[in-house]
This record gives sequence, C-alpha cells and structure tokens, in this order.
Amino acid sequence: MGKKVGGHGGMDFIMDWRLIDCLRNGLPLDQDVYDAAAWSAFGLLSEKSVAKNGNPLKFPDFTKGQWKSNKPVNLTLDGGATTKFRNV
Repeated sequence: MGKKVGGHGGMDFIMDWRLIDCLRNGLPLDQDVYDAAAWSAFGLLSEKSVAKNGNPLKFPDFTKGQWKSNKPVNLTLDGGATTKFRNV
C-alpha cells in the first residue's frame, strides 16, 4: 500500500501512518523534538557548506550530550498498529 500512495518507495506513507498510529494509541513518538531539529539542520548546514566550497561544518548537538543516555525507542508495533487505511 505504501508504494502505491506514498513517495520515497512508500516510506512517506509508512512514517505518516506510524505517527498517526502512535498518536491514536497514546504511544511515544519515534522522533522527538531534538531529532526534528537535527533533521531540519541538514539543509541549512549543507547550503552553508556548499557556499564554503564543501568545507565540513560542525553539527550542533541540540541535546547538549544527552543523546548518549537516551532510552532506546521501541519500534515494535506493541500496543499499536490499530490504525486502518483505505484503499485508493
């Protein structure tokens, strides 16, 4: 189903479905605010690096080192996977 309705080989659909399923089932999200900030930084840092002839730039640690002690994210479908989808 993901390949039929989503981009990037179906992964856009899968990630959107997983987000909605977690929200509906009260499960923690797979991505926290620090992950979102890191994902967002790639574009800006890439643009700056290109402007400096491809020189590497320091990547900001938005967690101030706390990523080293983060609890692992449970990526199983335990307690979830109840969100249905329509065939289009």
